[in-house]
Amino acid sequence: MTDIQTRPVHQAEETVVADNNTQEKSADAVADNSITTVFHDRSNYNVKHPLQNTWTLWFDNPGKKANTQSWSQNLKEIVSIDTVEDFWGVYNNISKVNHLEISSNFHFFKKGVRPEWEDPMNAEGGKFGIQFPRNRTGEAINDYWLHLLLAMIGEQFAKEDEICGAIVSVRKFFFRVSLWVKHSEKNETLEALGRQVKEVMNVPDNIPVEFTPHGETPSENAVKFVVQ
Repeated sequence: MTDIQTRPVHQAEETVVADNNTQEKSADAVADNSITTVFHDRSNYNVKHPLQNTWTLWFDNPGKKANTQSWSQNLKEIVSIDTVEDFWGVYNNISKVNHLEISSNFHFFKKGVRPEWEDPMNAEGGKFGIQFPRNRTGEAINDYWLHLLLAMIGEQFAKEDEICGAIVSVRKFFFRVSLWVKHSEKNETLEALGRQVKEVMNVPDNIPVEFTPHGETPSENAVKFVVQ
């Protein structure tokens, strides 16, 4: 797409700014019908850049080992975003991954898809999983997670229709990032998608990216494999 699409900001979404000079500048821009993006004015923009899909952020922190029912009840839907500006507004105001408590999980899925195996969009799929040792990863986990999110909302994956969402999990000795996809049959499309995950996240060569089908009884052609 060569042209960057924009859409007007609704009045209720505009930020109230105390600085008189900035207010006057913003008023002048509206008066002459000029387009002001966040790249021109971080506080007083009048258009937003829509995403191709709407995405929902979820969070859970079960603390102790939970069964399926209690885990589902603990899963909280936080917010849905459909513009570039809303994405950064949310990302910049939530905890970074390395600051989350142990057992916490962020889930970032296309709107309407719950981050559960049982969801119809996930039922026949699987996940690409990458496990990063906490003691050697530290704050770098934030970059791995962000790069994956940007690739998703920017529709950078060759088979973007295959993408359901992603999860980052904090455990005692490791961080785990996983990308969930619709189908789990091993083929060139799935393998190429795995290689692209490694590329966009810049995963070190010594850390494997593994694909695992969802569920206890995956289909005959769905197999676990390591991305080469």
